[in-house]
Parts: sequence; structure tokens; C-alpha cells
Amino acid sequence: MQWMRKVERLLLIVGVLMLCVYVGARIHGFILSRAEVKRFKSQQLLAQELHNGTEATGKAPDFSLWSPKRIQGYQESLASHFTPAMALLRIPKIHLEVPVLEGTDDLSLNRAVGHIAGTARPGETSDGNIGIAGHRDGFFRGLKDVATGDTIEIMTQKETTTYVIDQITIVDPSDVSVLASRLRPSVTLVTCYPFYFVGSAPQRYIVQASLASSVGTSVSADKNAKL
Repeated sequence: MQWMRKVERLLLIVGVLMLCVYVGARIHGFILSRAEVKRFKSQQLLAQELHNGTEATGKAPDFSLWSPKRIQGYQESLASHFTPAMALLRIPKIHLEVPVLEGTDDLSLNRAVGHIAGTARPGETSDGNIGIAGHRDGFFRGLKDVATGDTIEIMTQKETTTYVIDQITIVDPSDVSVLASRLRPSVTLVTCYPFYFVGSAPQRYIVQASLASSVGTSVSADKNAKL
């Protein structure tokens, strides 16, 4: 009879384990289902926001660092029609979330940031160097506070790609070599420098980041330079 008790105990344990596996699978499936629904809704929302124009963040920009001229330029741009944004640029370190428009004309850069013609396009290729420009006294003024190791996200309807800042340089406006393809898929942010220069700024502030899965770190500029 003792062996029967052992068999019963073993069957009970097996039954409990099977029940746990079943419950775990149901919970896991429920969580995955919820996550997939949330992801799908997020993609739909982003697609709708990008299609509707440039106010993809659903909120007004933080004007605390902006110049009065650039704030006025942004407000005036609200009356203009723009083609759908191609992506959303996020830099968590400086709480920046801004649509990326095609082109770098002054009106587009008042309203958002702009994709530089001739560089890789967000969401269309995993290779190349995506060039994005912005005003130093508007959306890109916060670049003065980023450092190597900070992340940059490019979000399209297809995917979100994360890059890690590995190089910050200050160059002459004629130096377009910073937009050339690099060893790894990259994104390059371009703005005028110094950030608080009165008049037409004489240099360009360049922030470069490589795909997060394969990134090195180096610093090529004096971040302590006086603005």
C-alpha cells in the first residue's frame, strides 16, 4: 500500500505542475496579447500623428531655452501646411521629442527638425548616416547638454531604432564630411554654434551617434568651450 501512496503523491505533484504550466501559459499569453495590442495601437497612433503633420508629440514644445525670435517663428509656422513627418526624433537626456520633416528650409526648421537631403532616410535603410538639422535657438538648443553615451531614438511607423552618441565635434559650415557614411549605421545631428551667438553663427555643432548594437565611444570636441 505504501507504493500506492507514493504513486498517488507523484500523480498529485504531476497534476499540480501541469496546472501551474497551464496557468502560466495562459498568463503569459494574456500578457503578450496585451503587449501586442498596445504596440499595435502605438503604431497606429504614430502613423496618424505623422500623417496629420508635425505635432506628433501631442503637446507644444518646451520653449524655456528658445529665443523669442524662434518662438515667434514656431507660432507663425502653425498656419502653414506641411507634408507628413517621416519620423520622430527622441533624445531622452534632454526630454526632446520632435517630428522630422523632409528638408531644411527655415520654415520647416521653425516647426520641427529637418532631414538633410542626400543622407540616409529614417526607416528606409539600416545602413548609412541619417543627417538631421535643427535651429540652435529652437529644438536643438538642448544639444549643448548631451554627452557621449546618451541615446538618440528614431521612431518610424515600422520601428524604433536606438543610437548611442559616440562623437561630438565643432566644424566649419563648409565641412560636409560629417554627413558621410560611417563604419556603422549612424545618425548625425547638425546645428549652428555657438548656441548663444548673436547674429549668424560661424560654426556648426555636430552630434554623431552609432547604432546601439555596435557602438564605440570617443570625444572629438571640447564640451567645456565657452558659449
